[in-house]
Amino acid sequence: MQLLYNFDMDTPGELLAILAGNLQKRRLEKGLSREALTELSGVPTPTIAKFEQKHTISLASYVALAKALGYSKAIKELLSEPLYSTMEELEVINKNKNRKKGRNEIGK
Repeated sequence: MQLLYNFDMDTPGELLAILAGNLQKRRLEKGLSREALTELSGVPTPTIAKFEQKHTISLASYVALAKALGYSKAIKELLSEPLYSTMEELEVINKNKNRKKGRNEIGK
C-alpha cells in the first residue's frame, strides 16, 4: 500500500548517525570511557569507536551497548506497536495481526 505523502525524509545513514550520537551522549553523561563501556557491555572498544565515528555496528552489539547503558526497556518497545497513517492501513493491520507469513504486496 503506497502512502500519498511520506514526510520521513531521513536516510538509513542519517538514522545511524543519530543513534551513534545518542549513544555517545548517554555514555559521556554517565562519565564512561569507551573502555569502561566495553567492560559493561562486552562490546570491543574499537567497535564502539567505529560506531561513534563511522556509524557502523551490528544489531547484536548495539543492543548490548544499549542494555549496558540501561535502555533494555526502550529496545524492547522498538517496533512493539503498529504505526498507521490512514484508517485503511489500520484495517489492514488489524486483519493481518495473527499472520505467520507475509505476502508480496508492495505497491498494491
